[in-house]
Amino acid sequence: MNTQNKTIKINGLSIFYREAGAQNKEKIILLHGFPSSSYMYKDLIKELSTKYHLIAPDFPGFGLSSAPTTSEFDYTFDNVANIMEDFIDALQLDSFYLFVQDYGGPIGYRIAVKRPNLINGLIIQNANAYMEGLGEWAMKIGKFQKDKDTDGLINFKNYLLSLDGLKEQHLGGALKPLSIDPSYYLMDNAFLSRAGAKEIQTAMFFNYGSNFSKYAEWQNYFKIHQPKTLIVWGINDKFFNKTGGEAYSKDIKNITSCYFNGGHFLLNEYAVEVAEKIKDFIN
Repeated sequence: MNTQNKTIKINGLSIFYREAGAQNKEKIILLHGFPSSSYMYKDLIKELSTKYHLIAPDFPGFGLSSAPTTSEFDYTFDNVANIMEDFIDALQLDSFYLFVQDYGGPIGYRIAVKRPNLINGLIIQNANAYMEGLGEWAMKIGKFQKDKDTDGLINFKNYLLSLDGLKEQHLGGALKPLSIDPSYYLMDNAFLSRAGAKEIQTAMFFNYGSNFSKYAEWQNYFKIHQPKTLIVWGINDKFFNKTGGEAYSKDIKNITSCYFNGGHFLLNEYAVEVAEKIKDFIN
């Protein structure tokens, strides 16, 4: 089924979202990662839209959603999660499967902890909730912060937001990087080239540390509520290692784990295979 491109006003912000599939089907909300947008889900949505009702929003400051300046909106994970919770309520979504990748994890988990009855199950793609899941790049960022090496931290952040850095995030760790559609990283680069976009990403980047103090709370949610969970994980991710995917099994009993020879943006390469895993998982 064709994907529709929609917007809705949430607290004065225009939130863009992709929607596909019949509304009477099982629902999946897809929350994207850094520094991307719902565009990262375009191939997965195509694969799943005949069986499910899919909704993939762009966070404020990302993709095609409103991007107020950092003086007009406080870009924190708490605030973005609040906007996404209001988005869910505005669409009158009372239960769904939640697909999270990267930043989508800490944003989605904040909502799940607060509103556990919304969640039919979790689909987790390289989204971390355990200290042991921090990979090479995450540890590098942590070392810059521990050493108070502000220049090193800013230089690395600037690299991640450059075209070369975006290409490495999308192609690094991929089994067949030459097969990946360049539009994935070029679209991210186009959004980041807009006025004020890199300042917004910088604000979110520096707020990422707020998530570590939430890990115990999220793990407690997993233990108490036992959401049915599917792990689909690229094992060559420089941000979050395979151990991060395996760690969920410590707290969640009803869990299916699938590991791929891929990178951080696994769906660039394995959308068809991941779609089949999702169908098996939900059905």
